[in-house]
Amino acid sequence: MKTEQSRLSVLKKLFFSTLCLSAFTFGGGYVIVTLLKQKFVDELHWIGDEEMLDLVAIAQSSPGAIAVNGAIVVGYKLAGIPGILVSVLGAIIPPFLILTVISFFYSAFKNSFVIRCLLKGMKAGVSAVIMSVVFDMASGIVKTGDVLNILLMAAAFIANYYLHINVVVIIGISIVLGIVRSVIQAQTSKKGN
Repeated sequence: MKTEQSRLSVLKKLFFSTLCLSAFTFGGGYVIVTLLKQKFVDELHWIGDEEMLDLVAIAQSSPGAIAVNGAIVVGYKLAGIPGILVSVLGAIIPPFLILTVISFFYSAFKNSFVIRCLLKGMKAGVSAVIMSVVFDMASGIVKTGDVLNILLMAAAFIANYYLHINVVVIIGISIVLGIVRSVIQAQTSKKGN
């Protein structure tokens, strides 16, 4: 009975956390990464920093909206299939409601000076949050001291930003390098034993 109550408590907290994050996150999926980290790593301590980086990598490399993908991986990690359902529901309700309201009042919104100014102000805030996400993720990689990961991160940035290489190609190359590295490490540890 006790575990059932704690499971319901986790599901309830997961639903309301993703609902609030989704309701107050403007600017796309990368903005929600920082908020997911603040909520689930820093505040609730349900996930560690390293694990959060892994979950974000999975969410980013999966097709679909990063907010929903993030809710899926965090929900599954914390409560399995019910966690997925609850967290996805919490993540999609606010955008669904907001888009529904906007579609009804689109003609009034599209020419509104106040709305245009509000959106311009939000762009500045979103830029700051995205910079915070990049800093948090990069500093997490640098703190590990893993030279290969640091070089891979720098090479991925240069390839995308300066050479305009598609992100899908960069992710594919990173996956291949990760697999090769894991195989080499497994063979090295096997030889050592």
